[in-house]
Amino acid sequence: MAVVHFSARAYCKIVLHAAKYPHCAINGLLLARQKGKGDGKSSELQIEDAIPLFHLCLHVSPMAEVALTLVDQLATRKGLVIAGYYLANENINDMSTDKPAHRIADKIAENFPGALIAVIDNKEITLGMGSNPLRISQNSDGKWKTKDKSNIIFEDDDSLTETMYLLMKTEAYRNVVDFDNHLDNVALDWQNLELNDIIEEARKKY
Repeated sequence: MAVVHFSARAYCKIVLHAAKYPHCAINGLLLARQKGKGDGKSSELQIEDAIPLFHLCLHVSPMAEVALTLVDQLATRKGLVIAGYYLANENINDMSTDKPAHRIADKIAENFPGALIAVIDNKEITLGMGSNPLRISQNSDGKWKTKDKSNIIFEDDDSLTETMYLLMKTEAYRNVVDFDNHLDNVALDWQNLELNDIIEEARKKY
């Protein structure tokens, strides 16, 4: 399978989305820039960004369709593609993916072979996070297979723990805007440009 690279921005936004809503299930999309040629099975996959979707009505079809359309348009403008789906469940011990989540992920895989599902282990979301909370599966030949950790590379891996500690300590998760927030107040930016800047500033300290 392909080697998957996660940018520090994508990783931090996923974790911060989960940290903002520890009492809720949450979900979002992964945007990638694929390296090399091929059908997605053998080439490297670069996850550039994460787009928080919902924390209330995760699978309400009309809202999800609007969000997917807007994110797809954003990805196209940036030369990216929707390449995966992330989620955290409401139950702290639940690491499963339900049928609605699989439907969205399967749809993504139809358009992007080698798509990912990242499930967040809620037990690992702490101030001094000592381990990576993402459990990643990749689509291969129509089946979702657990990704070997040796094939997953995180940008700034040596300093990522310190960056996340700073972001959690300063409660940067309060700046996360998902589509539920945006629908409540359309002035809120679901692209999270402000949060991107906060993450970059935190990275520069290490």
